[in-house]
Amino acid sequence: MRFLMLLAALAATPAYAFTPTPDWPCIQGRQPHLSLGQVWTGPPPPESARETPEIAALADRVAQRRLPIEEAAAAIDAFAQGKDAGTLAVLMQAIFQRIDTQRSAILGGISRYGHRQVALAERVEARRARMAELEAADPPDFDAIDAEEEALDWDMRVFSDRQQSLTYVCETPVILEQRLFALGRAVAAHLQQ
Repeated sequence: MRFLMLLAALAATPAYAFTPTPDWPCIQGRQPHLSLGQVWTGPPPPESARETPEIAALADRVAQRRLPIEEAAAAIDAFAQGKDAGTLAVLMQAIFQRIDTQRSAILGGISRYGHRQVALAERVEARRARMAELEAADPPDFDAIDAEEEALDWDMRVFSDRQQSLTYVCETPVILEQRLFALGRAVAAHLQQ
């Protein structure tokens, strides 16, 4: 029920257009950290509860993106048998911490990616200006023009390839958020039993 209320509230809020910048080249808005409450409707972990080696190992395993979500949910199902709500809350907190850490590292990488694209665009413009100078020289140095043209072509190819990869790069945090939400649902399913 809370999930449906959250979806209704999100749908009612106006969508904001984000302008890509060198710090954040993606269309999606940047949220540096998630909150456990965004993906977990269960109880908070007890104050005295600690992450056991069994919980740590399971959290490490299910947080891996290469593990299909179905296998992760099955591992959570096997672990959750006979566990109390406090233990499940500790598991969810452990999963959350791992995925949020991965996501934060990826956000930093996206920011660096954006800055490198800006630097590469500036280099392309500088090469174009240099080409114009070389072509305007009297007499033109055709060897230098050819070398500059080759370097410009290469830089433009790299820029274009990286620009096409930007969509995938920007989707990665969203994919992690979806995984975290699905894992939270898998853990929470055992609270109602």
